[in-house]
Amino acid sequence: MRRTPFNDGWTVGSKSNSFAELIGGRGSELAPVTLPHDAMIGTERSPAGHAATAYFPGGNWEYKKSFELPSSGEGSAVYLEFEGVYRDGRVRVNDTLAAHRPGGYSDFTVQIDHLLRVGQPNEVKVEARSHDDSRWYSGAGIYRSVWLLEGGRVHLVPGGLLVVTPEIDDDMAIVAVSAEVRNQSTGMSDAVLRVELFDADGTRVTQAEAPVTTVPGDVLTARQRLGVPAPHRWGPADPYLYTYRATLLDGDDVLDEDSTTFGIRSLTIDPARGLRLNGERVLLRGACVHHDNGPLGAATIARAEERRVELLKDAGFNAIRSAHNPLSKPMLEACDRLGVLVMDETFDMWTQPKSEHDYALRFPDWWEADVESMVRKDRNHPSVILYSIGNEIPEAGTPMGARVGRALAEKIRSLDPMRFVTEAVNGLLVGGADLFAQLAEGRGRADGEPDEETGVNTAMTQIADRLNDLMNAPIVAKNSAQTASYLDVVGYNYMETRLATDGELYPNRVIVGSETHPAAIDTGWSEVRRLPYVIGDFTWTGWDYLGEAGIGRTIYGRPDSELGIQSFLGEYPWRTAWCGDIDITGHRRPQSYYREIVFGLRSEPYLAVQRPEHHGAVAAGTPWSWGDAISSWSWSGHEGDPITVDVYADADEVELLVNGRSVGRQPSGAAQRYRSRFETTYEPGLLEAVAWRDAGESCRTVIRSAGEAVLLRAVVDRAVIAADPEDLAFVTLTLVDAEGTLQVSCDRQVDVHVEGPGVLQALGSANPSTEEGFGGSCCTTFEGRALAIVRPTGQGRITLRATLEGCEPQDIEIDART
Repeated sequence: MRRTPFNDGWTVGSKSNSFAELIGGRGSELAPVTLPHDAMIGTERSPAGHAATAYFPGGNWEYKKSFELPSSGEGSAVYLEFEGVYRDGRVRVNDTLAAHRPGGYSDFTVQIDHLLRVGQPNEVKVEARSHDDSRWYSGAGIYRSVWLLEGGRVHLVPGGLLVVTPEIDDDMAIVAVSAEVRNQSTGMSDAVLRVELFDADGTRVTQAEAPVTTVPGDVLTARQRLGVPAPHRWGPADPYLYTYRATLLDGDDVLDEDSTTFGIRSLTIDPARGLRLNGERVLLRGACVHHDNGPLGAATIARAEERRVELLKDAGFNAIRSAHNPLSKPMLEACDRLGVLVMDETFDMWTQPKSEHDYALRFPDWWEADVESMVRKDRNHPSVILYSIGNEIPEAGTPMGARVGRALAEKIRSLDPMRFVTEAVNGLLVGGADLFAQLAEGRGRADGEPDEETGVNTAMTQIADRLNDLMNAPIVAKNSAQTASYLDVVGYNYMETRLATDGELYPNRVIVGSETHPAAIDTGWSEVRRLPYVIGDFTWTGWDYLGEAGIGRTIYGRPDSELGIQSFLGEYPWRTAWCGDIDITGHRRPQSYYREIVFGLRSEPYLAVQRPEHHGAVAAGTPWSWGDAISSWSWSGHEGDPITVDVYADADEVELLVNGRSVGRQPSGAAQRYRSRFETTYEPGLLEAVAWRDAGESCRTVIRSAGEAVLLRAVVDRAVIAADPEDLAFVTLTLVDAEGTLQVSCDRQVDVHVEGPGVLQALGSANPSTEEGFGGSCCTTFEGRALAIVRPTGQGRITLRATLEGCEPQDIEIDART
């Protein structure tokens, strides 16, 4: 079908109920917006809100758009495709309800031609609401793209193309393609379906034609098996993409056309050889990611999704787990292009709620439609290798919960038999009341359940020192046995201590570390390498996110104090989880470099300096905390003070030098968990870490102190972008000295203004605990950094000017081209 972006020309405002509107009540003034748009990110946070959702308020919003269908469209089939509306989306066309979709993460298509006035103005209204229905920052509104689809009465069903590659060898690949054809005309159709395959250069490699006869009301599936000689296989190192195009013909007239990209690749899993892609074993270096884009909120703008995949791959990850909802189309497309593997997840809850008004209330009626939506969206993407049917489902350890899980798994297999099904299982939850009774011991309520609304995560925070022992309880194995039986791969959330044991108990089981603590990567990864049936590890999280505020925070106390964090979530004004390898602006944190070393992808040592103002204090965190170190040797005002320096390295020994003088050597490598700690005294100058292997220096890392000057620097990721609102320019703002060394301890307020065919879409820092938002024209840097995001509104030269008192203004030129 003819596919047209439907993202511009919208307005949005808060929504009153219909009865209030009849007597003159109304919501807020309408504001013009371009989709994708997050209605929540611009609202005011308050201590009265919930830490789980970053203290953002809920609300009801209504989007409106007027449009005309040209007279040539009379008699056409017309659809609107919504890639995501959060939440309880209600679509009205000319004031008639056309669709209702309770789930906030599902792609859905609405046929609207019967409601349109051809040649006259038409109005689309979309209501969305969010209220106590999420354990993280959900955003709200039409936060993913919308498309207008137009075709004849006999047409290809939107999303109805399917490609599978059941047989592959070096000489030939069999590509089985299908297309769904719908007849909404008043008579029989004798159309011909032409299918064509093109390589990455656009050269046609094969084609076939076959007649497809339909009568009114038919929805038929037409199939063809095509041979591709000498196939170029898709893989992480060489993500080669083909294109499948389907054309529906009536003689020489084209009735409809659709296309999709795909990859030719084989995928196998077994307990002896693990996960193999094209016959080669692959270990999943995985990152769990939430769906928000930090300063952009939940708005799923294509370039922001692509940038996240780029930066995650650059940091050493080769796989992404979408937590805990289906991944967006733009991110899937980026994973296809960049060669990043995907575990795509359906739900965070089934029938038992985790928040007061969450999707569990709708699950019985809508799970099947939402599973189908996800699989039809995902099944042509070569990056997708696993479907997860749920995350930490409370009823998963019960017989009736297993019935639900089995139904979900079989529904997926009926739609896509070529990929594998998993589920992220949490041992505390499947252990049930017996296990919670063991962990209570005065920490929870009398009934043995945790005493905070965050449930199992609070329990895990409170009993972090006992968690490994509890995971080995026999009740965990017993209650998870039926769940494991209907899965191809069993996902273990925080159950690393069961990996070796369960390999002996269940020799045919294949396991993936679906969710692990950041600080456990060295022990978890050693098991991935050692045990062939463990196919990978997914850290919580690869990218920091809004909501679950403060779960990675660190607090300090006196040396003689009994310090500990009992609450999973942080108090206002915490806004991000602060547990990601990469912060919300795209900057890598120390744990990211540590993980890269553990993965064996980095040879240089990494210097992580503990803040001198906390020297001697007792530090405490949650199981998701990494610590408070930073790679900086700029601590003005602490000259002569004691300071602690950690060196991450895979080496026999590491040596620390301050201004050329050796502080000492310490053993390093896996036996030391890749960490060596030194005590020294701060003096400005050079800090060096030298890695020694086989009695010789292998490599070194140097950081230097910043000088007194504080200058502003602005750098754009790409100076030329598309004149398309799905593209963005990311401008990194930093405070530096005259030599370009980052100033981390003298944060200032930066002002940003944009002129030309573009807007300042967002501005902010990675500060995890601040009252600042992302919608203004000024912000305070955090550890010397901030990020400005520019969105084009047309073609031409866009100028961004960043100013800081006492500094030369920084001008960035961005060329937006069609």
